[in-house]
Amino acid sequence: MFPGQGSQAVGMGKSLADNFATARAVFDEVDSALSEKLSAIMWEGPADRITLTENAQPALMAVSLAAIRVLEAEAGLDLARDVKFVAGHSLGEYSALAAAGTFTISDAAKLLRIRGRSMQQAVPVGQGAMAAILGMEIADVRALAAEAAQGDVCEAANDNAPGQIVVSGHKVAVERAIEIAKGKNARAMLLPVSAPFHCALMKPAAEAMQKALSEVKLNAPRVPVVQNVPASAVTDPAEIVNNLVAQVTGTVRWRECVGYLAQNGVTKLVEVGSGKVLTGMAKRIAKEAAASAIGTPDDIAAYKLAKGV
Repeated sequence: MFPGQGSQAVGMGKSLADNFATARAVFDEVDSALSEKLSAIMWEGPADRITLTENAQPALMAVSLAAIRVLEAEAGLDLARDVKFVAGHSLGEYSALAAAGTFTISDAAKLLRIRGRSMQQAVPVGQGAMAAILGMEIADVRALAAEAAQGDVCEAANDNAPGQIVVSGHKVAVERAIEIAKGKNARAMLLPVSAPFHCALMKPAAEAMQKALSEVKLNAPRVPVVQNVPASAVTDPAEIVNNLVAQVTGTVRWRECVGYLAQNGVTKLVEVGSGKVLTGMAKRIAKEAAASAIGTPDDIAAYKLAKGV
C-alpha cells in the first residue's frame, strides 16, 4: 500500500538516502525529472514548501519508490513473486503503478507534478474546502453532502475507513455539511488542505491529466493494481488511464479497496513510504489482516530479519 497526501513531513526519506545508494538514486532520478532539487526541499524544508500539493505529490512517490528499490536490492523483494496486489491512496496510486512497472519513476514524478499543480489551480484559493466527517457511514454522508450542496458542489471525496469520510466542494457548502453532521451527533471539522480534491470542481485537473497521461508510455503492471475508482484490481493500461483520470474528480474508495484485498485472500498489508496513515486505516477495515509500515532503515532491517535475509 502506498500513502497519499497528508503523510508528508520534512526529513522524509533522508535516512533511506543516507544509508542506501539505491534510495539515493531514486531521489536523484526524481530531481532530474523535475529539473529541481526536490530532495533538498524534502529534507531541509521549510514545511510549507513540502506541503505544497505540487511538491508533496512527487515527493511522497519518491520516498515510496526509494523504499521499494531498497527492499528489492537489499532484501530480495520481487513484487511479481511476493506480492498479490498493489494499491495506493489517491496520489499513492501513481506510486503503486511505478512500483509495478507501469510508469518509470521519472514519468511518475512528472505526472504528479502536473497533477499537483493542476489540482491546485483548478479552484481559486479560498473558494473550496474539505472536511472530515467522523462517526457516519458512506451512504449517510452522501445524503448529507447532497443536502448541503444547495446548488453548490459538496461530495464524498474519501471513504477512508468505517466512520471516517471526507467531503469536498465549495467552502460554503462544506461548512453547511459540517453543521448538518454536527446536528446528527457526528464529529466534523475543516481540513487544512489547499484545494477541494476529488470532487466535480477538479474537472480542469482531470482534463490536464487526460492530456498528460496520453503522452506517457504505460506498461501492463507486473502486479494487479487495486485502483481507487473501481475499488478492484486492474491490469489493462487503457483501463488504468481511464481510472486515473476519473480519480481526480471521483471518490477515493479506500475502505472498499482494502476490503477487496481482504476478500481476495490478502492476510498481510504493508504500507511502503512515509508515515503510517494507511496502516492505521487498514487495522480498522480488515481486522483479520496484519498491517505494518516500511519507510525507514530500521523497518527494512526488521523486514530482512523476518525474512531471514
